[in-house]
Amino acid sequence: MGQILADEALRTFTTGENFHVQHYLGCHQIESGRVFRVWAPHAQQVQLIGDMTNWREYPVPMSCNDKGVWEVTLPDTQASLGTYYKYLVTRASGQVIEKMDPYAIRFGERPDTAAQIYDVSPKDWQDSDWLTARRKRNIFSAPLNIYEVHASSWQRHEDGGLYTFSDLTTTLIPYVKSLGYTHIEFMPLMTHPLGMSWGYQLTGYFALEHTYGTPEEFQDFVEAAHLAGIGVIVDWVPGHFSQNDDALAYFDGTPTYEYQDGNRARNVGWQALNFDLSKPQVQSFLISSLKFWIDFYHIDGVRIDAVSNMLYLDYDQGPWTPNPDGSNTNYDGVEFFKKLTSVIKLAHPDIIMAAEEASSQIKITGMLEMGGLGFDFKWNMGWMNDVLRFYQMDPLYRGQHFNLLTFSFMYMMDEHFILPFSHDEVVHGKKSLMHKMWGDRCQQFSGLRNLLAYQICHPGKKLLFMGQEFGQFLEWKYDWQLEWAASDEMNNQMQAFTTALAHFYQASPQLFELDHDYAGFEVIDADNTAQSVLSFIRKDASGNQLICVFNMAPIERSNFTIGVPFAGTYTEVLNSEMAEFGGSWLAHNADTATQKGQWKDYQHTLSFTLPAFGAVIWARLKDDGAAKTKAKKSIESTQHAIKSSCQDVASEDVKQLTQVEWQSLAEYFPMGSRSKYEKRDLVNAALYIQQTGTVWAKLPEKYPPYGSVYAFYKRSLKNGSWQHVLDILEKSNSEN
Repeated sequence: MGQILADEALRTFTTGENFHVQHYLGCHQIESGRVFRVWAPHAQQVQLIGDMTNWREYPVPMSCNDKGVWEVTLPDTQASLGTYYKYLVTRASGQVIEKMDPYAIRFGERPDTAAQIYDVSPKDWQDSDWLTARRKRNIFSAPLNIYEVHASSWQRHEDGGLYTFSDLTTTLIPYVKSLGYTHIEFMPLMTHPLGMSWGYQLTGYFALEHTYGTPEEFQDFVEAAHLAGIGVIVDWVPGHFSQNDDALAYFDGTPTYEYQDGNRARNVGWQALNFDLSKPQVQSFLISSLKFWIDFYHIDGVRIDAVSNMLYLDYDQGPWTPNPDGSNTNYDGVEFFKKLTSVIKLAHPDIIMAAEEASSQIKITGMLEMGGLGFDFKWNMGWMNDVLRFYQMDPLYRGQHFNLLTFSFMYMMDEHFILPFSHDEVVHGKKSLMHKMWGDRCQQFSGLRNLLAYQICHPGKKLLFMGQEFGQFLEWKYDWQLEWAASDEMNNQMQAFTTALAHFYQASPQLFELDHDYAGFEVIDADNTAQSVLSFIRKDASGNQLICVFNMAPIERSNFTIGVPFAGTYTEVLNSEMAEFGGSWLAHNADTATQKGQWKDYQHTLSFTLPAFGAVIWARLKDDGAAKTKAKKSIESTQHAIKSSCQDVASEDVKQLTQVEWQSLAEYFPMGSRSKYEKRDLVNAALYIQQTGTVWAKLPEKYPPYGSVYAFYKRSLKNGSWQHVLDILEKSNSEN
């Protein structure tokens, strides 16, 4: 960066118009060596320390310009790649403290907080087709089904070691692909000092958390996800930051990144500090951070955490300072979000911007010109809280609280909503989704299937936290992995249902095309509180309809009747109580013709058997011959996709171990106490996967389920026993 560009970068940093400020501040290669720059406007002195200075033994003084930026240049011989460094800041009070570089892209492994001189070579990205398709996609009328992940607790190595993104590329991506989700959303990936904060107390806004791997590994992960047809969303926290003294907190001894007013600076609830969103330098810092993650990592979207805390002065638990007019709106936060969304959408109009926001006073989604803050989506926290409260109830009392299910019908088009069942709902004694459900274990699984079907059918985009797809019983543990080893047949059937539901969702425009238009939704009956049955219609832009019916009681209802708008023959395209999903039904309801008769405002009725705790979806077959045949084939194709998602029958002649071969291998695979499957079955399952390319989650019924096979295969690779399988088979084939 030449002097003219550096001067302009400095000027725009101070005016809040530099949205790539990491190219100016931080550590950078120039002709004469490496230049280090840091903003500390009220510091008495700043010195560079690190490996090159034997840390505090030979500190290098830095000089300060009139904008409060301190700078020094070292030759490459002193500031080589891989060198660790910090800033030694003499604060305004005279206190001397070591500080992290806020603009570094790589830090040491926790608890080390030193920045590393780190260069990333330009990547030859191979995801241009994905990015082109993303630019053309209208996300509001497209399916959006998000699998939320905490990167260090989805799965771990057997010794407890964390997966890096290199590991997740080969495991998480094919798993999510097989489940049928459209996007993966990660809880914050930026540098944070304590795992138990889940990444929401950040110290490095430009750096990937060291324990997750290298920046290149995450770039490769995103590329692989795109090549597999999966988008990547990352949580980002611009409202508050870690109060650790070696990070951003009171950087030069005075409020630098935080507010001057102590009430506004302190975040009591999260034991953090709030960014002063009115400062131009802070605006440049935050917007540059988000743009960096979009540009450098090709992420497809961002979910902004704790937006309410940034919009309202009294949102926190502590004392608050009202505006001069006595109001509680944080006008700095409002203006910051308008600026943020404008800048990001101008550069990347196809990037998803979602807000976690729990109030209704300020419109969050929609263009600035239409009164919104520019976000694409808002998490529907009210819907989530109401629905989970309802599903935890004893069915005996559900009829008295049906408004918890239906209240959202009054406001569901006011914003562009995402319906989240997130990490926040399965920790701190709230119990997992499965554990929240009423009844014995079978009834709990029925309730969970019903709940997820209701989420899929309700207008709005979808999000589900990891582990809930197979009905994990225990709460999420941030410091361990999901309960893969503890899963049994019922968990596997639950996973089969979630997979079928996600594939069905993607294949059904009725469930996403008009998510934000009342033209896509019609209530059939929201008043059947006596039987606790809810029914409504979802429609696509062409007028095709799906009839969605939910039985919230543990009572099967024979000859159950509802009104429908069109006469004809209807076919059941989804039933949550099918045996392959863990229910008791061996066959679907038969195709059923409507009867003429008045039912509320409808002139036709449809009668069928409604399973206990069941969710069923019906589609009408067209009346005319050609259209009827086409519709029937389309529905049969959907049903086949659902069935094949839980039972994959291969056409290949897949090699299985003979008894002789197994006798040669058995000594390498002694029986373990944690698996109910014979090791020979596990070997055959892994062979099936290797030969057919079948993903882990889509094994035929004759093979064990995902968790057992995956854990077995990883252990076999690690201890070398898998190589013996290949050697035995190679020898067997050569002899034959």
